[in-house]
Amino acid sequence: MKNITAVNDFVVKFANVNGSGSASANELFAKSILRMGVPVSPRNIFPSNIQGLPTWYEVRVTEKGWLGRRGGVDLMVAMNPQTWNEDIREIEPGGYVFYDSTRPLPPSRFRDDISVIGMPLTDICNATYTDSRQRQLFKNIIYIGALSALLDMDAGAIAELIGEQYKGKEKLLKPNLNALQMGRDYALNHLKCPIGLRVERADAVGKKIFMDGNSAAALGAVYGGATVCAWYPITPSSSVAEAFQRYCARLRVDAQSGKNKFAIVQAEDELASIGMVTGAGWNGARAFTATSGPGISLMSEFIGLAYFAEIPVTIIDVQRGGPSTGMPTRTQQSDILACAYASHGDTKHVLLFPEDPKECFEFTAQALDLADRLQTPVFVMTDLDIGMNTRLCEPLEWDDAKTYDRGKLKRYEDLEAGKEFGRYLDVDGDGISYRTLPGTHPTKGGYFTRGTSKNAYAVYSEAGPDYVYNMRRLLQKFDTAKTLVPKPLLTPAKYAARFGAIFYGSTSPAMSEALELLAERGIYVNALRVRAFPFQDEIFDFAASHSKVFVVEQNRDAQLKLLLVNEAGINPASLIPVLHYDGTPITARFIANEIAQIVAALNVRPIKKDKAA
Repeated sequence: MKNITAVNDFVVKFANVNGSGSASANELFAKSILRMGVPVSPRNIFPSNIQGLPTWYEVRVTEKGWLGRRGGVDLMVAMNPQTWNEDIREIEPGGYVFYDSTRPLPPSRFRDDISVIGMPLTDICNATYTDSRQRQLFKNIIYIGALSALLDMDAGAIAELIGEQYKGKEKLLKPNLNALQMGRDYALNHLKCPIGLRVERADAVGKKIFMDGNSAAALGAVYGGATVCAWYPITPSSSVAEAFQRYCARLRVDAQSGKNKFAIVQAEDELASIGMVTGAGWNGARAFTATSGPGISLMSEFIGLAYFAEIPVTIIDVQRGGPSTGMPTRTQQSDILACAYASHGDTKHVLLFPEDPKECFEFTAQALDLADRLQTPVFVMTDLDIGMNTRLCEPLEWDDAKTYDRGKLKRYEDLEAGKEFGRYLDVDGDGISYRTLPGTHPTKGGYFTRGTSKNAYAVYSEAGPDYVYNMRRLLQKFDTAKTLVPKPLLTPAKYAARFGAIFYGSTSPAMSEALELLAERGIYVNALRVRAFPFQDEIFDFAASHSKVFVVEQNRDAQLKLLLVNEAGINPASLIPVLHYDGTPITARFIANEIAQIVAALNVRPIKKDKAA
């Protein structure tokens, strides 16, 4: 058997039991490698119950900076007997398994092509600690210490992080440092150290920051001018509102009076939360809510009202597995169609697709501008993988000279000057009418906000021409949105390519690596990352310029593909779905293998190196 050998390029996966306190220890492991200057991309895959069910924590270590899942595991830290067989199967040939050998397992429980590293963790803990909870918690720190020796890590980096975590808490600091050293000493004295996988100090992180998408979106809401948040707790979006509250407490409190310059309401349900946000938007406040798929379903009636009455609303949808309750703590891109056409009747909504925390920050701030400019609901379509997992991204930037786009507002001076005002009157040909805010003028500029049909002056009307006028104007507004939303980004292949690929959101980091894997096989693919709906002409042109286009997404029904056919007019025969929807984040190997198999089935031979396709 040939062991895997790699420096700063491997995958470690921890198999634990939910509620064991392992997540914080595993995150300590990932951050320690990051502190050594080596990029990491950790993902916490956890169940929706409080404790007892399996949980995994996967850490991609790569000096190349890939931030998606690769696929496969080089070192499995197997701490859960429930998932033993599944975990062992996932290890790459030549890989390693580290396990608690207090009760040694027979050779039949392992594979012949992996290396087994046993350490009697339970015995060590039982001999050191008397409290059962301490035994469990420090067991996690002990195996982190052992891994630091096995992977030749800088123990000082781990100790430094523990020191920062428990600064001023000596009763916790010293025992954690002792447990770390205990595990490291045992490994150095009893195990073969280091193994073929090693971490060496590097300088590959640069100025990148380590942040989760939900926190970034919340900060984007602050910088984007949001002053009202109404929400109902739902996984995986709850931490958006919680982070918004923390940021507002620091940044939105009047220094002189100490009064809050924000309002955050935890509503009784999702319908109430979107109702509050709609009311705040009508009143002139920048307001948002954060939810997930089930919440979108419940909010649909108010979303339709905001669309037809033309009220600014921002909705952050942190997607999860559906339908119904589905998989609350698993990731999917499963709400695309639900949000694009939310509510009954003829509706079309603006969607933004961020790929990482940086874009969660930027797109949330932009969504608040777009909602005001377009006077309509705008969705930020993130998901659990981006929202709840901490990952590297470029530093967040903000131009302090930026002014908010409040859209078309009739002000007191305009009304006093006698300028014509029709709440739903399109005077510029872009489908967007002027509005007034409550209190703008004591006698002029008033109108009824209606969820029913009306004419251009907000007067109730069931006349067919009035209804058609407004519905066509709303379509014109949607067409105007094409010029305002983020444009798609092209990643051209090294050589001329007949195949294209369209992808979006959290699929992006795995897709970037998949393109390189395909190129190594001689398969060159031009890739286009869609960042918003409505779709711009560039997307249609991209599809038309390739014989086949792979549409890579994380849902069962190829929702983006259906939207491309329905809204971009792309020939469905030219679009080939590549679908991943088991609830775990998509991997580079999955994408590359799926595309390679399809290419082979199309009888297209990979091109030779340095030859054009």
